[in-house]
Amino acid sequence: MKLEFKMPKMGESITEGTIINWLINEGDSFDEGDIILEVATDKVDNEVPAPASGTLIKTMFQAKDVVPVGEVLAILEVSKEVKTKTDKVVSSSAVENKGEKKKSKSIVTSSAVEMPQSKSFSVNNTNTFFSPLIIKIAKEHHISFEELARIPATGNEGRLRKSDVFSYIEDGRPFKFAQAVTQDPTAYRIPQLNFDKGKGKVIEMDRMRQMIADHMVYSKHTSPHVTAYVEADLTNMVNWRNTNKVAFEKKYGERLTFTPLFVEAVAKAVKDYPNINASVDGNNIIVKEDINIGMATALPSGNLIVPVVKNADTKDLKQLAANVNELANKARENKLSGDDIKGSTFTISNVGTFGSVMGTPIINQPEVAILALGIIKKRPEVLSTEKGDEIAIRSMMYLSLSFDHRVVDGFLGGSFVRRVADYFEQFDVDRKI
Repeated sequence: MKLEFKMPKMGESITEGTIINWLINEGDSFDEGDIILEVATDKVDNEVPAPASGTLIKTMFQAKDVVPVGEVLAILEVSKEVKTKTDKVVSSSAVENKGEKKKSKSIVTSSAVEMPQSKSFSVNNTNTFFSPLIIKIAKEHHISFEELARIPATGNEGRLRKSDVFSYIEDGRPFKFAQAVTQDPTAYRIPQLNFDKGKGKVIEMDRMRQMIADHMVYSKHTSPHVTAYVEADLTNMVNWRNTNKVAFEKKYGERLTFTPLFVEAVAKAVKDYPNINASVDGNNIIVKEDINIGMATALPSGNLIVPVVKNADTKDLKQLAANVNELANKARENKLSGDDIKGSTFTISNVGTFGSVMGTPIINQPEVAILALGIIKKRPEVLSTEKGDEIAIRSMMYLSLSFDHRVVDGFLGGSFVRRVADYFEQFDVDRKI
């Protein structure tokens, strides 16, 4: 049977994709799950697999063409009827679990499919053709298309060869963070310096650590980070939690940590300042309707992951505690699913867990802000009372908000973090569980 092979939907706000290259030519046969073509968006580069075994009859677009979502890419002749309920796309940035890459054999057809959000570097080069072998090597070494374009090419017509890439890797990838070449003589260029990295035990990063590193560097290069700090008095919250934690667990069967209390207050502040709950898409700002709070969490391996409390603003303390405990247990046991870590709109990082007084967190892309919560520490503080100024022992915490200054100005960032602190300080000590 003949099948119209359409451009799949590849994520929120994505309306089109650019064909990187076809891996199957007209007239060639393929097996189910074989990668037919690669498509790039401003979010991620995607490998689109075959829905079933068959033959590529005709391609409607060529490499470099920009194709709207839902447009027919090619006509296929397949050997069986294709189902659409489990349609998926394989992302080139898929995360490995326990060192093993999980490759999808699911089907892609004309139906719209949601892609996981991920980072991607824009392609900005004069030689835009890279062979499948070069792309495979680049993916194994986490080299972006932008970086590939900077590698000196020795092949015919300026084509990049395998030996060029390996020589570049052996030289320490000197152009990894270089800026694009510009004709402006006043433009700043990152100097290419050779440092003595010293001697010692060499530990190879696992794939997850490499992806974290890429994500952090990408975030710092993408978002101009500004950090605002406030101090909050958590004495009322601390006393209430200490008084009620045993009764809460006995009544609901859930441990009452500080995290659900923090998530509750942050969700309230996000509702008060919705523009902090956003992402940037080119020249557009997308203010999210859902309030999904990500919790930066350390895995047993030491790597970082961000499980997400979905629709935090709609849940009571019992539900928040249940969600937080479930996600924390899954993280400790390496059982987090893809859905558990997807869809965050604002992230908190409790650096106080490790004894840090405060932190300057890096924004979790594509969000525009992240809140770090320092250690809760008892200190003598001066309080204004009816009798005058008095010194009392109070449970204090520093809060630090890193925000993307492209879209979040100092007034919004400072007002938001102050509002979170206000919710902490105004905690109702008479609250019933």
